[in-house]
Amino acid sequence: MRKTTILLLSSIILFTMSCKQKPSETCDNPLLQEWDTPYGVPPFDKIKIEHYKPALEAAMQEQKDNIQKIIDNKEAPNFENTIAALEYSGLTLSKVAGVFFNLLSSDTNEELQKIAQEISPKLSNHSDEIIMNPELFAKIETVYNNKDKSNLNKEQLRVLELTYRDFVRSGAKLNDADKKRLMEINERLSLLALQFGDNLLAETNGYKLIIDKEEDLAGLPEGLREAAAITAKENGEEGKWMFTLHNASVMPFLQYADNRELRKDIQQAYINRCNNNNEYDNKKIILELVELRIERAKLLGYENHSQYILDDNMAKTPEAVYELLNQLWTPALELAKHEAELYREMIKRDGIQDDLQAWDWRYYTEKVRKEKYNLDEEELKPYFKLENVRDGVFDVSNKLFGLSFVKSNEIPIYHPDVEAYEVKDENNNVVAVLYMDYFPRPSKSGGAWMNDYRGQYVYEGKNVIPIITINCNFTKPTSTAPSLLTFDEAQTLFHEFGHGLHGMLSKCTYPSISGTNVPRDFVELPSQLMEHWASEPEVMKSYARHYQTNEPIPDELIKKLEDAEHFNQGFATTEFLAAALLDLYYHNLTEMNFSDVLVAEKEALEAIGLIPEIVVRYRSTYFSHIFAGGYSSGYYSYIWSEVLDSDAFALFKEKGIFDPATAKSLKDNIYSNGHKDDPMTMYVNFRGREPKIDALLEGRGLK
Repeated sequence: MRKTTILLLSSIILFTMSCKQKPSETCDNPLLQEWDTPYGVPPFDKIKIEHYKPALEAAMQEQKDNIQKIIDNKEAPNFENTIAALEYSGLTLSKVAGVFFNLLSSDTNEELQKIAQEISPKLSNHSDEIIMNPELFAKIETVYNNKDKSNLNKEQLRVLELTYRDFVRSGAKLNDADKKRLMEINERLSLLALQFGDNLLAETNGYKLIIDKEEDLAGLPEGLREAAAITAKENGEEGKWMFTLHNASVMPFLQYADNRELRKDIQQAYINRCNNNNEYDNKKIILELVELRIERAKLLGYENHSQYILDDNMAKTPEAVYELLNQLWTPALELAKHEAELYREMIKRDGIQDDLQAWDWRYYTEKVRKEKYNLDEEELKPYFKLENVRDGVFDVSNKLFGLSFVKSNEIPIYHPDVEAYEVKDENNNVVAVLYMDYFPRPSKSGGAWMNDYRGQYVYEGKNVIPIITINCNFTKPTSTAPSLLTFDEAQTLFHEFGHGLHGMLSKCTYPSISGTNVPRDFVELPSQLMEHWASEPEVMKSYARHYQTNEPIPDELIKKLEDAEHFNQGFATTEFLAAALLDLYYHNLTEMNFSDVLVAEKEALEAIGLIPEIVVRYRSTYFSHIFAGGYSSGYYSYIWSEVLDSDAFALFKEKGIFDPATAKSLKDNIYSNGHKDDPMTMYVNFRGREPKIDALLEGRGLK
């Protein structure tokens, strides 16, 4: 999941100033006008590049004016005139920023990137000026100190407590000199994160493996060859085949290509992104990011960045995270070493004198999978047509939560590949708008994520529905075949849809706690939980249908999948845990003690015993989760949440995977509840107890 919300105080909310309130030069700006579109979605066809900067600047000024009104109010500070007013102070800014930053990820260009570089420091300073305003904080503190006398409801009390805590954690109590330095740090960090992401996109787009000899395609499935031929033609290389560093291209190439040298070429290019000592190199950026994060943490009263971040998460401390990761690391590494021995035997059998290398792992994984389990991913793919998987996700959402999804041609879209849906509840009321953006393009970030253009909230007694977007990077259809997913990609779609449901089902009054505005190590629970339904035989037989015959996936293939459930889990768990531990290595530093990122990375991975045949899932220079996204000291969240989701699904297995009472409890306590309560309390309210790790260990074959 990816959040683009820039300001602590403003979720993505729909609100407009009247033209009388606006400067004349902004009156014609569609970003600042009332959006006369279905459900108030962005009018993408009317928005131009030149509209963003003036709209963002006008919206920042509006929020400043609204904050000043709170400060100037002569009435005694209370929840409504201070906290609620603050919640809704940045309505226009959130609306505009929602469009800008979502498109910056999904359909960017150099002009948008330049605007982001210019406007992000201003947004950072704007947010800091609000948080560090002593007059505003004095009013918040007054309301907070009087909370026991204020007769607030549970949600209001939660919002108050979180607002006060967030202000303190963000520097509201610092002296003026420290506030000034903190603002400088935050401004610089915002720029560095943007540059890191821009560099990664450029490096990913910049590499092209062009093949002009058909014999070099040996081992590659026909669908992958056809997609590569189309890519080559689109890039002026007709009659050849082109492979890129986008996952939909590079990963199957590593999995199937018989040509070992070409596998090495593309794998080395992939793992050395932004590590080529060119204009897109990220090593100096990482050095500065780590150093500034240490300084910021100390300014705010913490020993290091991890302590600062984790204090606001379920884990609370780095020690708690290490305790979990260390429980998993040893058995996972031992299993990975066993897997490596299997692959070494196959290499020798193939007459290769060299030892097992990182570019061999996925290739021999596929060979062992075929040999040991008689399971060929290419045999599976015809059953995972993208549209069928999508409909499977829709069906599960309907059976669990009563939702239905109606495709709309009336809702404006930002790219021809995008689909727009009305999301309706069991009473046929529209509760959300959903955008689905499936395929890669040079203007789009890699990976998969969910975000919102507008979160759910209640304003002036009216429920405002969320606008959700789900982005993936699946292989596009060809002239001879539709988009066919791997089973892992099918699970990815279920995963991101889980995030989407978390946003779509939200029933909160205040925007700061609605939807996915929860701690990082809790936000992955709703998404990872949905993955479990993807592999349930009952569910799979309903959506996994052969794209040519419409026959459901046969029982023998499902059995093969089940038998291979624990296959390669040593590798999968180890490469993930190594990344989580690398994240903690950087962010547990109390002082900057290295000047070479590659040396630091090498030392960190050697210290945990990572074997050289496995490359950490994200090397430092392309670890965008922690250096360009919101997961610094938080990459562990996926495995932390897996403890929760495995334990939660065990209840469905006990009661029935579509048991109405269990589904209602899940919806009421987790998916619709936002951050109304402490995450562990919400989980216990659903599960009846705290989570146990047993289900995770069993699911990964580590027990």
